[in-house]
Formats: sequence, structure tokens, C-alpha cells
Amino acid sequence: MRLLFPLLSFAALSFAQSSLRPPAVPLVTHDPYFSVWSGSDALTGSATRHWTGTDQPLSGLARIDGKTYRYLGDQPRSAEAMKQIRREVTPTRTHYHFEAGGVQVCLVFLTPALPHDLEILSRPVTYVTLEALSTDGATHDVSLYFDASAVLATNTAEQKTVWSHVKVGGGVEAVRAGMERPEMLSRSGDNLRIEWGHVYLALPPQSGGELAVHPRARAEFVRTGQLPEADELEPPARVGREQPQLAAAWRLTGVGKNPVVKWAMLAYDDQFSIQYLQRNLRPYWRRNGMGVAEMLQAAAREYPALAQKTAAFDKELTADLVQAGGAKFADIAVLAYRQALAAHKLVADLDGTPLYFSKENFSNGCIATVDVTYPSAPMFLLLNPKLLKGMLQPMMEYASLPRWRFPFAPHDLGQYPLANGQVYGGGEKTEENQMPVEESGNLLILTAALAEAEGNADFARKYWPVLGKWAEYLREKGMDPDNQLSTDDFAGHLAHNTNLSIKAIVALGSYAQLAEKLGYSGVAAQYRDAARQMARRWPEMAKDGDHYRLAFDKPGTWSQKYNLVWDHLLGLNLFEPEIARTEVAYYLTKQNKYGLPLDNRQTYTKLDWIIWTATLAERKADFEALVEPVWAFLNESPSRVPMSDWYWTLDGKQRGFQARSVVGGVYLPALKDRAMWKKWRSR
Repeated sequence: MRLLFPLLSFAALSFAQSSLRPPAVPLVTHDPYFSVWSGSDALTGSATRHWTGTDQPLSGLARIDGKTYRYLGDQPRSAEAMKQIRREVTPTRTHYHFEAGGVQVCLVFLTPALPHDLEILSRPVTYVTLEALSTDGATHDVSLYFDASAVLATNTAEQKTVWSHVKVGGGVEAVRAGMERPEMLSRSGDNLRIEWGHVYLALPPQSGGELAVHPRARAEFVRTGQLPEADELEPPARVGREQPQLAAAWRLTGVGKNPVVKWAMLAYDDQFSIQYLQRNLRPYWRRNGMGVAEMLQAAAREYPALAQKTAAFDKELTADLVQAGGAKFADIAVLAYRQALAAHKLVADLDGTPLYFSKENFSNGCIATVDVTYPSAPMFLLLNPKLLKGMLQPMMEYASLPRWRFPFAPHDLGQYPLANGQVYGGGEKTEENQMPVEESGNLLILTAALAEAEGNADFARKYWPVLGKWAEYLREKGMDPDNQLSTDDFAGHLAHNTNLSIKAIVALGSYAQLAEKLGYSGVAAQYRDAARQMARRWPEMAKDGDHYRLAFDKPGTWSQKYNLVWDHLLGLNLFEPEIARTEVAYYLTKQNKYGLPLDNRQTYTKLDWIIWTATLAERKADFEALVEPVWAFLNESPSRVPMSDWYWTLDGKQRGFQARSVVGGVYLPALKDRAMWKKWRSR
């Protein structure tokens, strides 16, 4: 396959420059298991890591006129690091530029995560592209090298792996590695990596490159500029530092001022991804029987078109984000994009229906957590509501079963990747430590938002009995909630929670709106009147001078009222606008260096809730004043992990959580622009 250079030239791919220094940079981002990041300013400053912090090394070397340099990873130290001169992150790409020995090397990680194309979105392939050109007017002898460690296919580096060359067909060549004794969907957990399937490194037809899978691939390239010969026999299992590298190398003779482009595909085939109610589900791309060989051939064949589509997508989305909230808001949302997607797995139900399961990363590992879906929903509502439906449907099906016997909504479906029933709090056994108002309100609001996005309430009609049960529960229990947990469960139980009360009231208005769309006018009137009456009582109960309280019975307290945003976004208009104005004015007096605290009890905050709270602002200056400290946190935080949503506002250190899907919530300001929302959801 011959790829025309201008298609991927860095000169051709121009994006608005951002000065944001990400706390961690996304490289390979597909799902909770296939997710590799760089946690240093220079790509050569440390080993690349899984989002959990476990090393999953990717390495890159450039041999220029007989001298070997590093452009990716921290090994081997004997190879001098190239000078990194530029880094750029867009929604689907991460770009790096390096210089050494009179040669510039450009590296691109492209994950073609197009939200409106579920086939491509679910395909577990990241394209690794290298571009070399002379910077000093001379012609250079250059060889390029890239590898991925077999530990990408293990939970720990001590586990044994086996590897091989594989016949792909269609001119595509590949090497792969996997566990010696794979444990498919055998256990669940939070700080875990995958223990089954295979990691692949593949080259397209006529690539001009070579492949090897060998424990000494990197060392041999450093020594000779070539890859080692394959082992004569099927390799024994290797552990620890003996794990092989899946390596590709290209010899580029006569590199001059005209750039030379080479590329490879890094892929992962897990075969089965999720166990849902005791049935093992395939990744969505496998739903019609496609195997890994056909998938890699399709990925190679479609790369030129995908490169163009993703470049156009990146440019358009970034421009819209700038329009929605300014340049610094756009920086935050761009960085959140691949992280939010990579905290989910898109699978096919037995009938092919797309189901989209989240993992509650570094929280408790729960799968399909409702109060994780709630904050992440804005990105999916904006870009493809089918993905939100894929999150809601498994939970609604579960809640409709006789085994869920409570009058309120569930919290989760289990612990990733086993979605066999709630494990949080009391599970299915007791009401203790549940989130009854929180989760019931979340599902009612999200179902109404989905109906708004799709232009109909067909999804709500299918699950009307359980929605009605939750609405009745909130009408009885939601005005002044009992002592219970909310989504901010790290703060502990709280009675009379004013923000939780807002959620219940908005949820009742949402239910009324759904009833109206379904033609149930009597039900709509009944619940709309209930919501309006509660909304009128709320400020009387919550007022505390120049702001509103954290809890109805706690004078001298305050909290972010982020749940209020849906009153406006859904056009419910239950609360007087003056409430939001009063709160925003008060928040601006309570900010710290890195943002607005969640409430008066601690100086920590939640990144997603700050953006929601900022969306309450009517003035652009107030919105930006609340958003800019979040940008500063990401730019200056000493915690070099994929975007944390829970951090200290005084020193910018991570309090907990990382790489979570909830950062999709930063897209909420874009939903205020109805024309923008309509444009994207109609794709």
C-alpha cells in the first residue's frame, strides 16, 4: 500500500496550538484494559504506563548515520534522548516532534475514535505513524524502530507470555503475544489489567518494514540497527524482564528535505469483553463474526480515509468547543475526550444491540455505575446519543427484573468486567448504604435528556413501569432527603442535602416532560405540579443570606448546586433564575488557586462539577473565572496521572480517582448551544 505523504504530514495537519501541559498524555486509548499513557513532559522521560500506573512500555528508537537515539520511552538509557521540540493533543491524536543528528522525527498516535461510527469506535486499533526529514540540508541514513512490550497482555509483568508471527492475509503482516494460560473473564477488580486475548503489532502491505517478536529486539536494534532473527522453535514462556518486545523497524536510506512516512498498527483482540447477566459478550466489532485477521486488514485498508476523517473531526470539534466556552475550556474538553471513551467498552448483546459499559476507574471498579454515567453523559448526548442509550439499557433491563426489589434505582451492575448484579453498598440484599434519591434522579434526568436528543420518548416508553416507580419514590422522599449517600459518597452520608433535593425536583420535572411526550397528559400535569410546588419550597428552606446552604438544617454552610443545570438544559424552568445568579456570585468569592471547593467541609473539589457549576453563569466572564483554575490545575498539578476529577484546590494534588469517564461531563456547556447540539447529534 502506498500512502501519499500529504495525508499525514504534520504540516498538513494544523490545529490550534495549546499551551496546556497535560498531567498525563494519552497515547493508546481504547477501553479500561487497552489504555497506555505518558506521565512525563518529555516522552523519553519515563516508561509509558497503563492508566493504573503499571508500566506498559512502548519504545521508539531512531538510528541516524550510525548513532542510535531514543524518541519514546526510557530504555535503553545508553541511547541518547532526542530533543523534544513540540507536543500536541487533539481529540483523536497525540503528536510529538523530535530532533537529533540533523533529522526531525515526528510521531503520531492516532486512535480513530469517531463517536458516530460505532464500527470504527469499537475497533481496538491505534495507528503509530513516524515521519522523518532532514533539517540541516544534508542527506541522512536513518532507521526507525518502534516496539510494544508483551506485558500489555498481562496483569503483572511476572505472568508468563507466549508469542508468535501470525498469518493475517491481504498483505498485512503481524506479530502477537498473550498469556500462556489466559484467564478470560475469570475475575473482577479495580487495579487490574487484562489477562486474556492478544496484543498485536501489524504492518500494512508494502510497508518496507520488518517485524520481530523477541526478548532482545530492542537491544539488537541498538547494537546493529536491525531486528533479531526469529527463535528457531516456538518460544518458551517468558516472565519479568524476559518479556518479548513486539517490534517493527524500517530502513530509510537517503532521508532529505522531503519527509518519509511509515506506519504500523497496535491492536488488541480480547475475543470476549464483558459478562452481562451471566452471558459473555463480544466486542461490538466482532458482532457479525469478524475475526482479528479481517479486522486488521480492514484497518489497514481504511487508514487513509480514517486519517482524513479524524483530522476533519478534530478540527471541527475543537472549533466548536472554543465557541462553546473559550480556548481554555476547549483544552480541557479535548484532553477529556479520549479518556472518557477509554473508560468504557462497547460490546454487542446477543441480538447485536450496542451496549456501552463504563468502569469506575480507581474508585471501586464498579461497572455501569449510574452516578458515573450521569456526569459523563453530556459528551455522549452531544456527539452520539446512541452511546448514552447503550449505557442506560443494561441498567434499565436489570432494574426491571424481579431480583431488584427496591422502589429506587440500582447503583451499578457489578465490578468490571462482570456485570452480573449490583455489588455496591447493600447490593441486592439491603437498603443500607444505597443511593436511592441519587440514582433514581439520575436515571429519570438522563432518560429525559436522551428523549430530548433523539426527538422522541420511545426508550422511556419501554421502561415506563420502573420510571414511574422511581418518580413516585422521589415525590415522597426527594424534597428533604434522609441521611444517605449521594454521588459524592467520599464525603460521607448527609441528611437534608439541598443539592440532592434539586436533583429530585428536576427528576420529577423530567418525568413529567417524558409523560407529556408519550401523551400521558394527566400524569404529566400531576408530576409537573408536584415538581413546581417543591421548587417553590426549596429556596425558602435553603436560603442562608447571600447564598444557599449545603443542608437545609445547617446554617453557615454552602455547596455547589451543579444539579441545577438540567432545569435550564431540559427547558423545565422549575427554579427561579435568581437562584443560580445568587449562587454563582457567591462561588466567585470562594475560589482557591485551583478551583472552587465542592462545599465548605473540605478544600477538595470535583473537576466535572466545577464545569457544570460554571455553566450556571449567565456572563461569559463569570464562566471563564470558574473554568480557568481547572485549566491551571491540569497544567500545574504535580500528580502526573490521567486527568483526576477529585483533587485539592490549594496545591493541585490529586485527592483520588484518575482516568475516569466522568470527565465527559465537561462537555455540558456545549449542550447550551442548541444549534451545535442538533448538528452533532444528527450525524
